[in-house]
Amino acid sequence: MNAGREPLERAYREEATRIRAALATRTGDVGLAEDAVQDAFIEAMVHWPRDGVPANPGGWLATTARRKAIDRLRRDQVGADKMALLAATEVWACPDDGQGAGAAEGKDGGGADRRADDELLGLAFACCHPALTQEAQVALTLRAVCGLTTDQIAAAFLVNEPTMAQRLLRARKTLSGLEAPVTIPDPDDLADRLAQVLAVVYLVFNEGYLASSGRQPARRDLAAQAITLTRTLHRLMPREPEVLGLLALLLVHESRAKTRFDGWGRLIRLKDQDRAKWDKRLADEAAAHLNRAIALRRPGPYQVQAAIAALHARAPRPEDTDWPQIATLYRGLKAMWPTPVIELNRAVAVAMADGPDAGLALIEPLAEELDRYHLFHSARADLLRRAGRTGEAHLAYRRAADLATNPVERKFLLRRLSEA
Repeated sequence: MNAGREPLERAYREEATRIRAALATRTGDVGLAEDAVQDAFIEAMVHWPRDGVPANPGGWLATTARRKAIDRLRRDQVGADKMALLAATEVWACPDDGQGAGAAEGKDGGGADRRADDELLGLAFACCHPALTQEAQVALTLRAVCGLTTDQIAAAFLVNEPTMAQRLLRARKTLSGLEAPVTIPDPDDLADRLAQVLAVVYLVFNEGYLASSGRQPARRDLAAQAITLTRTLHRLMPREPEVLGLLALLLVHESRAKTRFDGWGRLIRLKDQDRAKWDKRLADEAAAHLNRAIALRRPGPYQVQAAIAALHARAPRPEDTDWPQIATLYRGLKAMWPTPVIELNRAVAVAMADGPDAGLALIEPLAEELDRYHLFHSARADLLRRAGRTGEAHLAYRRAADLATNPVERKFLLRRLSEA
């Protein structure tokens, strides 16, 4: 069995998402595409160790997945129309001579690549359909687009595998019931739908950058998947400024990832990180993407957040950080995205620029809205400590620690409490 495992795993990484996207586009059914691709890989696990790895693994899998989809549709009378559509697209699947999908599509060269890109983007939009809850959008994107297994997604959401399997099944059934096309939305709807896709990708990254709970302080696999997906969106939509902005934002954060925890796994604050160890290559790439986004003159919230992150990255020392400019950018971000969390971040920047009392004046009105948000109490505690209000700072640190669900964050806050 081990003889075919390595090429099979490689084929899964390189081909599964493309095949899923192609099948979903042709059938309009994300669930059917997922099942058919899974069936194809199960069959490969049987045949490849016994018969040898085919000359074109991707083509073999594409053909097998297509046949599996047709088999499933034959068992379902409702699938007659989808089966006819699938049967009419022989050019997509690889021919029986084993030359593979690339040979069948080779005549149009770049056209085939563009079609595959459009199909992948269409799949991402389908997974982020507004009829689904945001939790379902994230889970389905991780499964269908990023290729994570159900147990990996379950671990990210801190539920057991059967529970996550049911959630994914419900999401797939919802999409199937809508009969929504798996395609890039019409231009009139593109802006709203793209915003949903970007929001889901950002949530995936944030969960990977600092897990909301669980034993692992960070999930580097999820952060990497989010960056890969954003790079794909950028490749498919190179002149979309908010895609550029999100990519820049994620890369700046990623450039600091290796310095966020010490050798004991403890969280290190931004101002205490070793800036010499930040990844300059990623930071430079982020700056280039941000400059291209700004040149398009269509500002958006991800571009502003990337600009804020870039100011932090640009400062050679913490005391060199341009806090007045960061506070100004947060004011602009609040106009685009008026949330209490943005106002909290602005308050922290104002406090760094003008002193803790100025920050507290902005933070205190947010107490009711953000009472269950541990970072509100953490930020407030820091400002109270700086203002010399030690007793209040202790209470705020304790409240923040009680609300924190990530064990590393909780330990960090308890450490701050003991130092205050």
